[in-house]
Amino acid sequence: MSAVLKRTPLAATHVAAGARMVDFGGWDMPVNYGSQIEEHHAVRRDAGMFDVSHMLNVDVAGADATVFLRRLIANDVAKLTQPGKALYSCMLNPQGGVIDDLIVYFFSPTDWRLVVNAGTADKDIAWMQRVAAAEGLAVTITARKDLAMVAVQGPNARAKVWAARPQWKAVTQELGVFVGARVAPDTMVARTGYTGEDGFEIVVPADQVELLWKELVAQQVQPCGLGARDTLRLEAGMNLYGQDMDELIHPNQAGLTWTVSTKDADRHFIGSKAIKQFSDPRTFIGLKLLDRGVMRAHMTVRTAKGLGEVTSGTMSPTLGYSIGFARLPQGIAAGDAVEIDIRGKWVPAQACKLPFVRNGQPVVHP
Repeated sequence: MSAVLKRTPLAATHVAAGARMVDFGGWDMPVNYGSQIEEHHAVRRDAGMFDVSHMLNVDVAGADATVFLRRLIANDVAKLTQPGKALYSCMLNPQGGVIDDLIVYFFSPTDWRLVVNAGTADKDIAWMQRVAAAEGLAVTITARKDLAMVAVQGPNARAKVWAARPQWKAVTQELGVFVGARVAPDTMVARTGYTGEDGFEIVVPADQVELLWKELVAQQVQPCGLGARDTLRLEAGMNLYGQDMDELIHPNQAGLTWTVSTKDADRHFIGSKAIKQFSDPRTFIGLKLLDRGVMRAHMTVRTAKGLGEVTSGTMSPTLGYSIGFARLPQGIAAGDAVEIDIRGKWVPAQACKLPFVRNGQPVVHP
């Protein structure tokens, strides 16, 4: 007997709109509303929105909240001094593996918010509570399951949000990238996203999200599913937890060295010793296919320096050919020729820098 899938507060709205629903890590989620490619292009050219209410907002508060987060995650939250400012980081285990990748928002030294992935949320909360208890820190960790979240992305996304909710414009129009603001009780608007486009991620009470969704539809914001979300994030060079990294992968094995801060020698975050001592004879790099076919995760890559593996792959609607990420032998660089095993046939490809697309425009290098 199959397990009952979790549903977001917008599940019935998706079904009523004709969405094709799929099991995504135990959640009943829309993969598309008709044409995945049209949804992808809507985000690149205009505005699209995603129900991301399966992700979990976690409030971290208390006298030791800052000390706790400096210990908990690999990036250093001490960098955050402007209220609403956010950073992206990985939360590591003692072996240096990635428990989860997340965004953390600063509001005050005793008031923080984390946004964690849906599939890891339960283990994340358990790990946070374990760390806080083990180190005797005065911190409260609150899983905000009463909240829902919608990501509105694209060159016209912010303007359409303001058309739907004009009362938010004064508070949010000056927000910098990776900054959020509380615009109402339990409502946060942040200039973040997972598509490589500008826009907002909006957190509202669960009982208010259906109205927000309908107001955005009325402004011709295109509902988008997980299919477009995956092609968009791949074009933007953004990792997916569970494919590009997991608890057996260090940040540097997934192109995430930039999310690890070691400037403060006195800060000993969990996993810091392991990643300082570890070296890996592989590099994380982009790939573009030079012939027909589509790259997928776990396909073998043949290079002049040995074998590697595709971690994520798709057909890029913006570029018109298949793109992917791979862990390859050290020494493979952008421009090098490689081959991908696609159903028993070696297909030519080329290593390239990430991202593939920025602000809707191809930036593939070489």
